[in-house]
Amino acid sequence: MRQAGTYSGILSAAKNGPRHSLPLARIKKIMKKSGEDVKMISGEAPLVFSKACELFIEELTQKSWKVAVGGKRRTLHKEDVVEAVVGTDVFDFLVALVSRQDTSHSDSGRAGVEDTSHVA
Repeated sequence: MRQAGTYSGILSAAKNGPRHSLPLARIKKIMKKSGEDVKMISGEAPLVFSKACELFIEELTQKSWKVAVGGKRRTLHKEDVVEAVVGTDVFDFLVALVSRQDTSHSDSGRAGVEDTSHVA
């Protein structure tokens, strides 16, 4: 279990001025829409979610960038993100999402990526 000190930097940063880049009001709105049971949310909770989202985006970007570099490109494409999601066990919860988006885009005549619906 993590120590409380791990999050103290996030919470103290809020008191010294905003150090987050994601809109806290939007995060709070998403949190409230997550279920009927969620009625009250403390002021610190969206800050922690904001930091978690930033870390998630950084990790997915790093994995996707490795795919792009492996393809000898210096521009990150949607296909790189899809390949990173499919190739990383931690992102398995996103496989159905990227597979569903691929088929909807390929139906509209846009270039899609390979079908990943067979991936479990």
